[in-house]
Amino acid sequence: MLDQIKRCRCEARIPIEWLSRNVLLTDANAAIFDVAHDFSGCIPGVHEVLRRQGLLPSVRCLDPDEVLSPGQADEITRVSAQQQTDDHFVAKHIDRWLS
Repeated sequence: MLDQIKRCRCEARIPIEWLSRNVLLTDANAAIFDVAHDFSGCIPGVHEVLRRQGLLPSVRCLDPDEVLSPGQADEITRVSAQQQTDDHFVAKHIDRWLS
């Protein structure tokens, strides 16, 4: 994606597909970083994505009161189902990373 963006810098216009991708990325960030609850589930949201990808064993934080916000897990499921997270990339490389 970064290479594609770099190539766009040389063009007179930004391709319309990048505007759609921008909206999707903003939506994913809102779900993961818990914008709806003033970022209170930010760290647990990141942990949840990493847990689902097999990179963390749990979503526990140092502060036991720091947990996913109500509905945040469902929002993460929604953006993951729409392929707005890097699940496929992680799945492709996880065995090598964890060996």
